[in-house]
Amino acid sequence: MAVDAMCSPLGPPACEKDAKALQFIEEMTRNADAVQENVLAEILRRNAETEYLRLYNLGGATDRETFKSRIPMVTYEDLQPIIQRIADGDRSPILSAHPISEFLTSSGTSAGERKLMPTIREELDRRQLLYSLLMPVMNLYMPGLDKGKGLYFLFVKSETKTPGGLLARPVLTSYYKSDHFKTRAFDPYNVYTSPNEAILCPDSFQSMYSQMLCGLYEREQVLRLGAIFASGLLRAIRFLQLNWPELAHDIRTGTLNSKISDSDIRRCMTRVLRSDPDLADFIESECSKHNWERIITRMWPNTKYLEVIVTGAMAQYIPTLDYYSGGLPKVCTMYASSECYFGLNLNPMCKPSEVSYTIMPNMAYFEFLPHDSNSPTDATSDKLVDLVNVEVGKEYELVITTYAGLCRYRVGDILRVTGFHNSAPQFHFVRRNNVLLSIDSDKTDEAELQSAVENASKLLNEFKTSVVEYTSYADTKTIPGHYVIYWELLVKDSANFPKDEVLERCCLAMEESLNSVYRQGRVECNSIGPLEIRVVKNGTFEELMDYAISRGASINQYKVPRCVNFTPIMELLDSRVLSSHFSQSLPHWTPERRR
Repeated sequence: MAVDAMCSPLGPPACEKDAKALQFIEEMTRNADAVQENVLAEILRRNAETEYLRLYNLGGATDRETFKSRIPMVTYEDLQPIIQRIADGDRSPILSAHPISEFLTSSGTSAGERKLMPTIREELDRRQLLYSLLMPVMNLYMPGLDKGKGLYFLFVKSETKTPGGLLARPVLTSYYKSDHFKTRAFDPYNVYTSPNEAILCPDSFQSMYSQMLCGLYEREQVLRLGAIFASGLLRAIRFLQLNWPELAHDIRTGTLNSKISDSDIRRCMTRVLRSDPDLADFIESECSKHNWERIITRMWPNTKYLEVIVTGAMAQYIPTLDYYSGGLPKVCTMYASSECYFGLNLNPMCKPSEVSYTIMPNMAYFEFLPHDSNSPTDATSDKLVDLVNVEVGKEYELVITTYAGLCRYRVGDILRVTGFHNSAPQFHFVRRNNVLLSIDSDKTDEAELQSAVENASKLLNEFKTSVVEYTSYADTKTIPGHYVIYWELLVKDSANFPKDEVLERCCLAMEESLNSVYRQGRVECNSIGPLEIRVVKNGTFEELMDYAISRGASINQYKVPRCVNFTPIMELLDSRVLSSHFSQSLPHWTPERRR
């Protein structure tokens, strides 16, 4: 059972299947440039007669030089009219020679609505291929995972149909509802405690309740806990805090809570439910304690690691995860988006701050736009760098060309090159370009926040009051986390200061102005808490400027930061708070038909 280079000091591949998967990784990364050249040629050949490529007169050429000289770099806004035609029912080969099978809704937004990413049926095979590589790598570092199960909190979200009848849904919802997931072959290294019926239930409460119940029944068998994002795992812990009495009751009596009405869940749970008074006593004893430190290892004592995304905006949750888990390793296994699945982490047991993903060159054609936030330059196609030519230590924006027809598309992720595995580069995820605030899958940029503040401040006009300055931060100390907006107000008539209910309406007005991903997180997923406005004393933002200047900022170039996370600045702001106000209602959100 040999595998050339992908070996670990911890031992050989766990099985023959693992050896083949690791050998595949070696072959792809050793020959990254040749693989990339072949991928581009295949994409251009199969899509040669599409409307989009014919616009640029490639004449059937499939070489890099012609492609680079004729195809422009684009954003979603550039493609939106074409994508809308497909959504409206145009089935001609516009972007892809293969039929568009559905749209994957991105967590990024355009004009306040989720972006629609076209995909083709065979992309499921590519995603499944990347998934199949994760456990063979993990098994090198963590032996014995076939001796237990994984408690993963996985969920589907709402899906809609476009006017042309195509489904529009998040990429993970698409995957969980596919046969690739539902009828997956048994793999002793990748067994979940959650039944498919619980994962596929669209009601988030019923899904979470039944997944938690199954995880508690099998607490001794659980070797790893996970969710997609760190925020999702913390929501599961909060759910346990709120619902442990009912869960313990069900385990004590061997019955299922009447709130669980989904017939598929009730049917499958008959195979799980049993009366276990000792387990119920244990849950009541542990969960009734005031101190929830290390609750994860108290409830699931054999847990070896947590599998969650803790890079980018999710890094803010690391201290809370450490508190609840006693500092268990946090594993980030793969790098993916709605547009494309990109690569995997070949050193999954590294520290979160050291996570780097190796781009798999067979997934798409990858190019990289040099990024320097200190000296921004014009983003033009001639500056794009090929996968194997990126430089260690430099930052780039990811640009992709996919089998589904996206050509030189700017994903918006900023990556830093940390090294190479063979000839394939490894990247640390730095951030989403232009994203200011993020709690879960939401992404709010500066322009959107500015618009929300302007809309909400209109409610102050009748009180002769205006917002003179503001800033924000994502508060993740609460579960779920929530947006905090600091307002400094100019009140022209102190006898007519806006009352609490007016400022609460301002909170809601801001939420109504934010994008649909944020509003879905508030309404359907309960992944984001009510927005908070903290009114600060007059002169607070001048103090903020003075502090920045004292640390070396130029008074001529100083701009109020629209988002803060530096502890001394937040302490200064919080010490000047006059009052706090929260949204008292949910913003409007429905899974409406895409127009």
